[in-house]
Amino acid sequence: MAQAAARHILVQDEATCNELKSKIAAGEDFAALAQKHSMCPSGRSGGDLGTFGPGQMVPEFDKVVFSAPVNEVQGPVKTQFGYHLLEVTQRTD
Repeated sequence: MAQAAARHILVQDEATCNELKSKIAAGEDFAALAQKHSMCPSGRSGGDLGTFGPGQMVPEFDKVVFSAPVNEVQGPVKTQFGYHLLEVTQRTD
């Protein structure tokens, strides 16, 4: 079964999400931004979500995690929780 490891930053609105994505693209550290801005408890650990399989996360999240290129920041991804920036750090099919 496929497995993935990912990290994310969860914020309230799309504008903030896009602003953080621009900062990462300009070289700012994903984990540091997650610690400072993420509303998810995982923010304390740099947004790290650990390893999980398909169906363990909300569908919008799963779709990106199991199809996006590894080590490339994706988003904004809208879920019922808010807006996410996602980065798949590892995946096995």
